Amino acid sequence: MSEIASISLARPLAEFSDDLGRSFAEFGFAIVRDHGIPQDLIERAEAKARAFFALPAEAKQAYHIPGGGGARGYTPFGKEIAKDAEVHDLKEFWHVGRSLPEGHALSAVMAPNVWPSEVEGFRETFDELYAAFEQAGERILAAIALHLGLPENYFVATVEDGNSVMRLLHYPPLGDDVPDKAIRAAAHGDINTITLLLGAEEAGLELLSKKGEWVAVSPPPGALAVNVGDMLERLTNGRLRSTTHRVVNPGGEAARRARYSMPFFLHFRPDFTIQALESCVEDDAEVAPPITAHDFLQQRLREIGLA
Repeated sequence: MSEIASISLARPLAEFSDDLGRSFAEFGFAIVRDHGIPQDLIERAEAKARAFFALPAEAKQAYHIPGGGGARGYTPFGKEIAKDAEVHDLKEFWHVGRSLPEGHALSAVMAPNVWPSEVEGFRETFDELYAAFEQAGERILAAIALHLGLPENYFVATVEDGNSVMRLLHYPPLGDDVPDKAIRAAAHGDINTITLLLGAEEAGLELLSKKGEWVAVSPPPGALAVNVGDMLERLTNGRLRSTTHRVVNPGGEAARRARYSMPFFLHFRPDFTIQALESCVEDDAEVAPPITAHDFLQQRLREIGLA
C-alpha cells in the first residue's frame, strides 16, 4: 500500500474493512469520509470553541482543574509536553468526557464534566458532538473487527461506557517569540484505542512512516483523519500500528492564522483488560503482559506530565 486509504463510512463494512485495516497496518492512519457527523453540528461546535478560547485568560483559567491531569475542563498554554520532547506545545485546549449518571460504577475513575457558563449552548452542543463521534467510532471499530477476523460487534462491549475524551484545540497565530524547537504539537503517539480528528485539513499534521519519513496527512474538508492508538496496537500485538505524528508550524500566511481542531480520543472502558488477540500472535512472538485500560492510561499520563 503506497498511500493512506481514503474510505467512505457510508459503504457496507465488508467493502472497505480490509482497505482500512491495511492502511492502519502500514501507516497507522486512514481518511474517513461520509462519517455521519452532521456538518451543521461541526460548524456550531467550532463556533462555540472559538467563543470559549476568545474569553479573557482569567475566565478560562477558572476552569483549569489543578491535579486533575487535564482530564476535564481547560488546560492552558505550555502545560502539555510530548514524551521525550524538550519544550511544551503551542496550544491550549478543553476536554469533554463521558457524562455518567449519578452513582455509576465507573464514576470513581471518570471525573464529571465542567461546563463554561459564559458560552451559551456549550454543553448541549458538545454532548451532541460527543455522541456523534462515538457513533462514527463504533462503525470504524466494527470494520476493524471484520478485518481482524472477529465478529463485527466484537468491540461494542469493550468500549461501552469507555473513558473517551473529546478535545477542543486552539493553536494561536504564531508570533516572533516562538521558543526554539517548539511546534504546535511535538511528535507523539496517542494512548487510546483510535482517534478521530476533525479539522485536519488545515496544513500541519504529519505522520512518521516506516521508512522514517514525515508524510503529510491531508483529508478533504469535512473528512476525518483516523489513527490507531497505543491500546489498539497492544491488543493487536503490533499488527495495527500506533504511529508517531506531529503538528508542524505552518509557513507564510497560514502562520498568521489560528488553527482549531477537534480530536476524539476513543477509549476502551477502564476495566477492559488489554491482552493480545490470539489471532494476532504468531508462534514465539513476544507479547506484552495483560493490563487494564485504566492502568495503561495512568502509566502513560505520568510519562507525559499529566498525572
